[in-house]
Amino acid sequence: MTDQGLQFPKFYVTAPAPCPYLSGKVERKVFTELRGPDAPSLNEALGRVGFRRSQSVVYRPACEGCTACVSVRVRARDFTPSRSLKRIARRNTDLKSVLRPAHVTEEQYDLLRHYLNARHADGTMADMSQGEYRDMVETSPVKTALIEYRRSLDNKLMAVALTDELSDGLSMVYSFFDTSENGRSLGTYMILNHIDRAMKDGMPYVYLGYWVEGSRKMDYKRRFNPLERLGPEGWFDMPPVK
Repeated sequence: MTDQGLQFPKFYVTAPAPCPYLSGKVERKVFTELRGPDAPSLNEALGRVGFRRSQSVVYRPACEGCTACVSVRVRARDFTPSRSLKRIARRNTDLKSVLRPAHVTEEQYDLLRHYLNARHADGTMADMSQGEYRDMVETSPVKTALIEYRRSLDNKLMAVALTDELSDGLSMVYSFFDTSENGRSLGTYMILNHIDRAMKDGMPYVYLGYWVEGSRKMDYKRRFNPLERLGPEGWFDMPPVK
């Protein structure tokens, strides 16, 4: 690829804001816009060094004096579920998952609203409108899809995952679920399903975004082994949780 016609990305830094994961901390992010024909390759390149996509923007933490946010990915081909993860898989054998184009529905938005009200009423997405949800899903400049999880008995929508399809795996962008079904552990089950999909498609990784040591919100990601984390010298295995 030559420099002729190539648009090099410009990076920006957000203003300081309260950290959503660690009390008393302040977060800042560095970000750039994904646009044009080079958007997919730029998204892949930046994803490998710890950036995450949100609509047409990719970002990564750039907090002064803190490096707690760490990019993690599951090595799908070597994944071995623990007994507790096997139990979660068995609890959800009555669900069917369907890969769909990235187009929103009223049913999805209703489920999202119930999820946000129950789990993130004080979060930055708490007031997300249907138009904003549509922008999140349908304005992707890269290859992305929705995976719907429905109960086989009555076709009830139980969970949804917005997922980017990369050359080396699946990147889970955002997911939400029916919070009244606590016993199912649907958030964990969706990750198990993504690992299964990656293995069947010959993809080596499932990207889970950031893990934050000391944040209870992020503890669930340590359950998936082998889990790799991104460091200054590349990706390396994290020790399994005992």
